Amino acid sequence: MSKVRWGLLSTANINQALIPAIRASQRGELVAVSSRSKVKAQAYAIQWEIPKTFGSYQEMLDSGEIDAVYIGLPNHLHVEWSIRAMQAGVHVLCEKPFALTLEEVDAMMAAKEETGVVLAEAFMYRHHPQTRIAGEWAHSGKLGEIILVRGAFDFLLPPERRQPNALDVRLVPEFGGGCLWDVGVYPLSFAQFIMGGPPTWVFGSQWIGETGVDEVFAGQMGYSEKAGDSYAQISSSFRTPFHTFIEIVGTEGRLYLTKPFVGLQEGRMMTFYPKRGQPVEVPVPEMELYLGEVEDMHAAILDGKPNYLALDETRNHIKTVLALYESAKTQAAIHIQ
Repeated sequence: MSKVRWGLLSTANINQALIPAIRASQRGELVAVSSRSKVKAQAYAIQWEIPKTFGSYQEMLDSGEIDAVYIGLPNHLHVEWSIRAMQAGVHVLCEKPFALTLEEVDAMMAAKEETGVVLAEAFMYRHHPQTRIAGEWAHSGKLGEIILVRGAFDFLLPPERRQPNALDVRLVPEFGGGCLWDVGVYPLSFAQFIMGGPPTWVFGSQWIGETGVDEVFAGQMGYSEKAGDSYAQISSSFRTPFHTFIEIVGTEGRLYLTKPFVGLQEGRMMTFYPKRGQPVEVPVPEMELYLGEVEDMHAAILDGKPNYLALDETRNHIKTVLALYESAKTQAAIHIQ
């Protein structure tokens, strides 16, 4: 195999971000799309110039026409179709959140071990040069001892997405809806990356909307096993205008990212504020946002390299989210084992 043949499992809107990345990659090609409707798959294929179409997800997985699949389904379907794909011998890039329970994560990891295929969580920002540079600054000691990571990811779900006949899947409890699962996981995962692992305790607060999901969530996480006290503070929202940032605060200065997750080509800045002296802008190489995760899959599939985002880290994402939800429900700090 010299190129990885990709298939899209569903015609979800998120595909529009991945399609250019696959086509920009050196060792991948987009060959197929599947839908629950053959007509819908065909219309989508014409729009995006995709050669092959399938009228069911399983038909594409069993076709022998693809090597890897991108799963951008609603959250509650990630586990089922990731496992089905692996059982069909197809490598899987699964959109975040990977799963909704630790038992589901463990089932996916077990399927990977049994089948020998590649399985990875699709956190695209982790592969971008900006995130890697921020990690190097934090982990090399340039910022001193890291005391605090703060981050947010907010956006407004408009009224038309709240109508019963067009209800956004992110507002449906049984689909794994909620702003923490949808966008709060971004600053949460960034904090975990900087801190080198999951927190030892969390405290969460949430505002539940009429739909029954959290539409505003704020969380604090403590890393008491480190020298001194280190914390992370995150927030997410479906009720406020778009806003996102990351700030890494250390004893020697702080690093501020204006667009850590999306819109990296539009007014992105990463600035170092030293303990003394003037702020300095940190240069970041340009790269298409989703390209890194695609090339990471190619390296794992074609070269046998481990995925940059390991499944143990992914499992800790889910463990921390679940602890935050439990804390918000009980209004008590939750200690993570």
